[in-house]
Amino acid sequence: MVEPGRLGLSSEEVGRRLAAHGPNQIQRERAVPPWRILGRQLRGAAFWLLIGAAVLSSIVGELADGIAISAILVVNAAVGFFQEYRSERALAALRSMTARRARVIRDGRQAVVAAANVVPGDLLLLEAGDVVAADGRIIEAHALQTNEAMLTGESLPIDKSATPLVGGPEVERAARVFAGTTVARGAGAAEVVATGMDTEIGRIAHLLASATDDETPLQRRLARTGGALILLSVGVVCLVAILGLVRARPWTEVLLGAVALAVAAVPEGLPAIVTVALAVGVQRMAAHNALVRRLPSVETLGCATVICTDKTGTLTTGVMSVRELWGRDHGALLDAAAACCDAELAPDERTGTGDPTEIALLAAAAERGIDRHAIEVSRPRVSETPFDPATKRMSILRSDGVLYVKGAFEAVVPLCIAGTDHAAEANQDMTARGLRVLAIATGTGQAGDGLELLGLAGMADPPRTEAVEAVRLARSAGIEVVMITGDHPATARAIAKELGILGPGDRAEEVVRARATPLDKLSIVRQRKSRGDVVAMTGDGVNDAPALREAHIGIAMGKTGTEVTREAADMVLADDDFATIVAAVREGRGIFDNIRKSLVYLLAGNTGELAVVLGASIAGLGLPFLPLQLLWINLVTDGLPAIALVLDPPAADVLGRPPRRPDEPMLGKAEWMRIAGTGLLEATMVLGTFAWALAARGSTEARNLAFSTLVFSELFRSFSARSETKVFTEVGLFTNARLVAVVAVSALVQIGLHHIPGTRALFGIETLTLADCALSVALGLVPLTVLEGLKLLRRAAADLAEARREG
Repeated sequence: MVEPGRLGLSSEEVGRRLAAHGPNQIQRERAVPPWRILGRQLRGAAFWLLIGAAVLSSIVGELADGIAISAILVVNAAVGFFQEYRSERALAALRSMTARRARVIRDGRQAVVAAANVVPGDLLLLEAGDVVAADGRIIEAHALQTNEAMLTGESLPIDKSATPLVGGPEVERAARVFAGTTVARGAGAAEVVATGMDTEIGRIAHLLASATDDETPLQRRLARTGGALILLSVGVVCLVAILGLVRARPWTEVLLGAVALAVAAVPEGLPAIVTVALAVGVQRMAAHNALVRRLPSVETLGCATVICTDKTGTLTTGVMSVRELWGRDHGALLDAAAACCDAELAPDERTGTGDPTEIALLAAAAERGIDRHAIEVSRPRVSETPFDPATKRMSILRSDGVLYVKGAFEAVVPLCIAGTDHAAEANQDMTARGLRVLAIATGTGQAGDGLELLGLAGMADPPRTEAVEAVRLARSAGIEVVMITGDHPATARAIAKELGILGPGDRAEEVVRARATPLDKLSIVRQRKSRGDVVAMTGDGVNDAPALREAHIGIAMGKTGTEVTREAADMVLADDDFATIVAAVREGRGIFDNIRKSLVYLLAGNTGELAVVLGASIAGLGLPFLPLQLLWINLVTDGLPAIALVLDPPAADVLGRPPRRPDEPMLGKAEWMRIAGTGLLEATMVLGTFAWALAARGSTEARNLAFSTLVFSELFRSFSARSETKVFTEVGLFTNARLVAVVAVSALVQIGLHHIPGTRALFGIETLTLADCALSVALGLVPLTVLEGLKLLRRAAADLAEARREG
């Protein structure tokens, strides 16, 4: 009940304040319109290079080439658009978490109003189960406790007091209630001091909106690679055009050659390959209960160097439990504890309604066959003194004449005249290990004369059993695990030691961050990012959402996570299992490996094509390929095997490696050397074939044979691309059955192109005789044979060097 004389605001004053402060709502941020997302896809050097190629093809009369190039651009833009088109619903979810109705006093009477109409100065009435409508200063409190886990991450209810308190932030928070939190027990009243975006939850909404969606490491690597390719291709196109003009070639031939080079230089199938690789990763992660909301995040997790993880509900169960009992008779101890509880235990005997510490005590009692309902029947309560934050204890007198008392150690033990031997040492030991200690005692009569201490119950939110092994695996994979929590430092350190996060030699302040606010969490993530780390952040509460959005990859809990957190995250763990992250890391690292090998395979082919066209131009041999033929090679005979390559399973040792450096390029020196070497090998073979056929048979048959030879070479070379060190027979020809099928079907289709009149005319080719078909296949096997032979030679050389060192 509110003190008499408190009339609350008048209706007129409410109207004025509502006009001045606005509705008590979380404001929506403007969503990125679809046209802007589409516009992002229509930029970049590669896009405009191909636009130019399509225009030039149409100008010189090669309309089929222009249409084909334009179609590729449309498909790539569509893939990018749908990949980025994601609904921004996090702020809407924040809005849904606030109270929809509120009980207030206005014009001297109680009234139920829409929460959106609550204004500063309103008097809020609070009781157990209510969602607090706005931030307020408590003016009355009767055993009032609120659950603020969504804001602070603390799993225990917070005692509230109307007494004016002077002290630090923790003390001041005890005299306030906050929008979106729930009343766990008791009743009270509060004067509203902040509404809407001025509340604590409103400030989190601001943080969420200010957090940045940075490009992922994969996106940055691909952008750098693409930029290098474009510069190279533009240089080669200009060189060939200059050579043509110097030699007084017809301008149509010069333009057609430029188009061919532009098409040869750009790996048109790359966007589809990357998308397929990430989509396959999504499917594989889903099988491990990791649901990916943003495709590039699949690979990003594979190069994470640090996981900043919330404690409550992520590393721990999020449910209080009795971890330890101290006393002579644990049965009597739990019987007395159950007799001094008001909470209700659910049928599963693990959860319930009421104070979490009481639910934990009732669950521990139920494990020993002690039922509170049976106690209520056999020993009905006569009177009770509810829990009071001032005395820090409660008591219930039952019909057997026994007074059952429980409360804080310092509030109960001084009242006891028996059973206290070594109790102080036990309390100190439990407290040092991060346990919340309750003392349980019994006495006789209403006054509780001669209390006897039955024992102590040490409670905590226990670690998930699977999280301990997951932390070990993460650390063995070179990933640092940092625990961020709103809990007390002692509790945080104890849990971190139990999980293996804080080990011998570790600095607690580096891997355990206690008493963290939402802004602290955001600052920690930004600090680690500024140090060059690739940061993954896990969490389940509203207080985690801004940090999840800011991190390179945000990971939310699917079962216990709030809607806000799930919407802010890149990945959701359907089983709330921290161990699932390790499985996702394995898939992420495998995806990077597969994208890299596919990219090397593709670019080696592009290099070979460029070298053939450039070499033919320098030698004055004419155009060895038409633009449409190069498009066919890049999209079908290169693109399809490359897609099959990204389906390879992760290597067995993928978690045995340290994380990749965040600045490690997608293609390093070794990869570029393989690309150049393979491309030149292929170009030498194809250009030699073209030059020989040109001299012996003429330009049409020479182009015919060169086209088929290059196609077969690309198809067969895909088997070598699966491993840098093992030959394809050691990897296992049928361990990637899709690749075998793609190569077989593509080879048959290629032969078919030469024998169907319509495709012959479209591609500018002739019928391929049986002898020329056999010659093309034989020549196509040359690069594969050379590459596999070099692997064996390098291995033999390494074995010889090792033998000499041992000798």
